[in-house]
Amino acid sequence: MAQYYEGIGRRKESIARVRLMTGTGKFTVNEKEGLAFFTRMGDFEDILRPFSAVGEEATKYDVSVHVNGGGTTGQTESVRLGIARALQIINAEWTSALRKKGLLTRDARVKERKKPGLKKARKAPTYTKR
Repeated sequence: MAQYYEGIGRRKESIARVRLMTGTGKFTVNEKEGLAFFTRMGDFEDILRPFSAVGEEATKYDVSVHVNGGGTTGQTESVRLGIARALQIINAEWTSALRKKGLLTRDARVKERKKPGLKKARKAPTYTKR
């Protein structure tokens, strides 16, 4: 078994477990090829931002991701955070470059719960005087 560096990323309801191994640049997400999993335009480029932030080639590492929960945006951002955290473990000197680009900050915004008497979290039923 090859040595790997693991980073866990979370966003909204999504959790991604990312493993980086030195290799040829193979990118798999849930046993699928990376571009086949993230089909929305710009998502895959967004995921690879941590590599460009530290000046590393994404082709130097094999990336294996297990992601579940949430939607497309949440999964994309959770994978990106996981990659950034794994790169931070590989070389601690990259931390400042990753932090400067905002790639190590966990976006804590989650869906607000629905309150009783309201239609959604904040939407109130229409007021009628009579």
